[in-house]
Amino acid sequence: MFVVGAISQYVGASLGVGLFEQLSPTAVAWLRGAGAGLILLIALRPRRADWSAARLRTAALFGTVTLLMNIAFYQAIAHIDLGTAVAIEFLGPIAVAVAGSRCALDLAAAAAALIGVVCVAGVNVGGVAGADGALGVACALVAAAMWAGYIVLGKRVADAGGGIEGLGVGLAAGAAILAVPALGFGVAVRPEAFGHWEVWVLGLGLGLLSSVVPYVLDQVVLARIGRARFALLLALLPVTATAVGAVMLGQRPGLLEAVGIALVVIAIAVTSRETTNTDPGS
Repeated sequence: MFVVGAISQYVGASLGVGLFEQLSPTAVAWLRGAGAGLILLIALRPRRADWSAARLRTAALFGTVTLLMNIAFYQAIAHIDLGTAVAIEFLGPIAVAVAGSRCALDLAAAAAALIGVVCVAGVNVGGVAGADGALGVACALVAAAMWAGYIVLGKRVADAGGGIEGLGVGLAAGAAILAVPALGFGVAVRPEAFGHWEVWVLGLGLGLLSSVVPYVLDQVVLARIGRARFALLLALLPVTATAVGAVMLGQRPGLLEAVGIALVVIAIAVTSRETTNTDPGS
């Protein structure tokens, strides 16, 4: 179930890449977040009475950070390979896992992750893409920072009760907050692109594939195997993203990129006992 969720997540991202010729990566990411929020709200129908102002503010901040993470990630995969972007993005949860740790193994894992990111970033910055690759790496690093914020805020939302419901309310609120900055330029430049119903249906599809399906399956897996063993499965995500990118987008990593991704996978596995939050968004 975890692998199915991961494949769904990155197949959705790959399909999102196919929309970049019509819409900006920012608009595609917004459509994905808004679609996921709408689906979850319709499915769960949260009661207004259960939501205090403080709880709503926390969920809105959580959803906004999640959408910003997705926007940065989509901007990254517009310039660099999917598997590479996911590997770089994992610096966020790894940093949260080892923050304040004095364990030598954790510090070694963090060092391995940094070396891995330097490997994959060096290939992209110094490769044919040049400045384009550098921009992709920078966006992936922003996504990593947003993922760290997502983990911290996600714990607050979970502590308040109703994790999936909190995600739905948060994504819907975040989509409303970011609607103008995310869509404003695109609507002004190419308003006809947003006039087709297919675009909005694709947004719902992206939200379903990339956010709703993997998040719901993650909750089922968590209930069956527990957080510690589930966290270890996170190491499969960069590998899954690389495989999906190779099959759907023809993105095959070179030797140095493969080594870098492998180092990040090792770091995730080592720090998994501390990392218990997943990404419903990348």
